[in-house]
Order: sequence, then structure tokens, then C-alpha cells
Amino acid sequence: MVLPQSTAADVGNPRPKAGPPASDPRHTGTSETPIRILIVDDHAMFRAGLRKLLEAEAGFEVVGEAENGVSATALARKLLPDVMLLDYAMPAMNGLDVLRELAADRGSTRTVVLTASIAPREMTDVLQHGAAGVLMKTAATELLYECVRSVAQGQYWVGRDTVGSVVEALAASRRGMKAGGRPFGLTLRETEVVRLVSEGLSNREIATRLHISEDTVKHHLSRIFDKTGTSSRVELALFAHHHDVRG
Repeated sequence: MVLPQSTAADVGNPRPKAGPPASDPRHTGTSETPIRILIVDDHAMFRAGLRKLLEAEAGFEVVGEAENGVSATALARKLLPDVMLLDYAMPAMNGLDVLRELAADRGSTRTVVLTASIAPREMTDVLQHGAAGVLMKTAATELLYECVRSVAQGQYWVGRDTVGSVVEALAASRRGMKAGGRPFGLTLRETEVVRLVSEGLSNREIATRLHISEDTVKHHLSRIFDKTGTSSRVELALFAHHHDVRG
């Protein structure tokens, strides 16, 4: 399912040639500013089929294809697509390796990992390394379109039936770090911050919405991460969704 507009980090300013209007920093994909997509998969027939599906839908533009992880990283840096559809299981350099390689770039490209099968722990790994979503290769075409649009708008896409498992995997990976943390119990202002993070707002936008400084927002987030045992916005968004945290 879609985790409403949650972001793993404050997304940088969109590229002038392909970004949305200045009044709305999220990319919706219009005829004037289509969502620019890079397809990465080691199977030529799958890439061709995926390209055909995407090019048949208004608001999408396939700007490139890569058949392996090495080509994917090079093209991602050269083309700066809005969304990269990345195969998880590729030889030599798999999807997780690509995410690790691109992690230091801090670019605006958002990645959806495509897979035929993935365990909760593996899903947690790709999300923690920068993926904005995971989509099964067996998903319906309309779900593909919705996923791409949602991710381009700053949302996270995680299957409804896997949210609970992913949250548990995240909790298990951080259980040792939580031992010295404070007990769970968010203040009203902290729950407001959690809600706005889950809606995809940056620190600056949250500060404006709540009439506080960015430093105060950062302070709240530090306390929130401590209390919830999370360490990033994607973990916090998953946590908030799973526990129905609302401000």
C-alpha cells in the first residue's frame, strides 16, 4: 500500500528541466513535465514490455534502459531520472548493490525495487538503503502506474500485506539500540511532526506548518527517533502507519 507522502530524507530541489512547478515540489507527471523513468532489468523482454506499458500511459517518459547494475549506476548519474525501476535480482551487482552505490549521491531520483519475491528482511534492507518502494513483478498494470506516480510525489510504496512484517524486521534490527532509549510515548507536538513526516513534508515545510524553527523540528525528530526506536523517515513512516500514529 501507499504510505502517504513519507520521505527518507529531505528531498533536494527538483531539476529545472524536469521538476514540477515551484508552487508544488512534488512531481505529479503532466503532459508538460512527464515523470522521467529509467528501467533496470537483466531481461531484455521484460524491459521491452515494461517500456511499452509505461509509454502507453500519459505523463510518463522512459529516458533509458540498463541491463545490469553497473550500467544502472552510470545512467542514473547521467540521466538523473525522477524514478528508477530497479530489478532486485541481477547477477554480479544486484538491486541492493546499486542502492548502496548511489546512496552517497543524495540525488533526487527515487527508486522502486521490482522483484518476483522478497523476504521482509530483504525489503527492510532496500528501504534502509534508499529505495522508495517495492513492487512485485506480478502486480497489475494500474498498480504499476499508481506506484510510479506515488513515489514521484514523495511517497513510499509498500505492500499492504507486508507492512507489519517489515515493521517487525525494523524493530528486530534495532532492538539492541533501543535498550537504553526512553519508553515509547510521544507528546502531542511530536505526533504532529510524525504525521507531517508521513505526509512527505520536509523539515522546512514542517517548520512553516507548525510555526517553529527548523532546528526545533530537528530536535523533535531526534526525540521521536529515540522514543520509537527508528532511525530514518522511512522507518518512522512505517512505524506510524503500523501503529496508526496521528497528530
